[in-house]
Amino acid sequence: MRSTRTQRGWYVYDWANSAFQTSVITVFAGPFLTAAAEAAAGADGFVRPLGVPVRAAALYPYAVSLSALLQVLVMPVVGALADRTGRRRLLLAITASTGAVATVLVVVADGYLAVGALFLVATVAFGCSIVVYHAHLPDIAAPDERDAVSSRGWALGYLGGGVLLALHLVLVTLAEAGALPFSQGTAVRIAIASAGVWWGAFTLVPLAVLPDPVRPPRPAGGVLTAGFRQLAGTARLLAGTRATLLFLAAYLLYNDGIQTVISQSAVYADAELRLPQSVVAGAILLVQFVAVAGAYGAGLQAARHGAKRVVLASLAVWVGVLAAAFVLPAGRPVAFFVLAALIGVVLGGTQALSRSLFSHLVPDGREAEYFSVYEVADRGTSWLGALLFGLALQFTGSYRVAILSLLAFFALGALLLARTDLRAAVAESGNPQPTRL
Repeated sequence: MRSTRTQRGWYVYDWANSAFQTSVITVFAGPFLTAAAEAAAGADGFVRPLGVPVRAAALYPYAVSLSALLQVLVMPVVGALADRTGRRRLLLAITASTGAVATVLVVVADGYLAVGALFLVATVAFGCSIVVYHAHLPDIAAPDERDAVSSRGWALGYLGGGVLLALHLVLVTLAEAGALPFSQGTAVRIAIASAGVWWGAFTLVPLAVLPDPVRPPRPAGGVLTAGFRQLAGTARLLAGTRATLLFLAAYLLYNDGIQTVISQSAVYADAELRLPQSVVAGAILLVQFVAVAGAYGAGLQAARHGAKRVVLASLAVWVGVLAAAFVLPAGRPVAFFVLAALIGVVLGGTQALSRSLFSHLVPDGREAEYFSVYEVADRGTSWLGALLFGLALQFTGSYRVAILSLLAFFALGALLLARTDLRAAVAESGNPQPTRL
């Protein structure tokens, strides 16, 4: 079913979930969980969850890493179940509502362990909902439409995340100035909870208009057992598709770098660059609105030059951004805003075009399964970057060394993408060849 109404409904889930990605993961969760851990830390600066000594400053990157590992276990099964049962809308409703409720509950959470547990539930549910959401793309857009459709979805997502973040910035700034009858910490809790409400409420739109697959579900005995069996079949199929595997390896690396930059940027700006939270939120707000134009522009450039070339050019800019962040002096908000604008230019295009490229590599009837593997390479393997970032911080105490370590992900990812024969990958999937790749 390929209609403007269906595509618009699909875009709205980007609008809905981006509030969680932007306000919670990117801006507030890191400093909020870090502050909770530091309040509970001993004189040595360490907390001891389950008796394990962890530097309070490193707890958030470790939480991101653990969340990613949990998603590796759960997302492929959700994808297999979506294709096996054909109940994509039901699975989207379950995963999105679970994540939204967990996010709202942060407002009453007490202590770093409770906050960390809710963060894990919300992020795992978020990743699973994205698997089901992405799986609709091949059904709602023809091959030559997908770069444009994917880019529009990312653009609307950045716009939605930016609108809510702007409101959160006003809220936190007023609380910081003493203009509200509650503290800045309470304002942050309200901001996080409202992101959950936004996520849950706007999810009702795609649930109302997105179709379930018209093909009948495959027969199965136990649903969960069938999901694992189908996942094993997907793994066997992927093992025989060299070009598709090479693309996934490239995406795993460079997107791991992107996800780590996104999740750790607020902590880096706060702890290393000594910038107030209002400046950090403002910079990330700038990223959101610049990324709207960046995503649209990337779709236009892909129509002229091919999505692969546009992504490779974007990765070169990412390398330059990290190098600049390493030498950026503390207390320089203007320079930080310039870097934020550069990230906004390439962020939306890199993600939107990677999604549309992969949609050409998915065999018919296995959309959710394959996109679960894609999400494993997206959020599910972001434990690599977060773990490296956390270890660098743990052993050196330097955020600058930690941020510089991420250069390897972009350089190696670009090298593998350049070596990927996308035409061969499309042929492996049995799909028609688009005009440009």
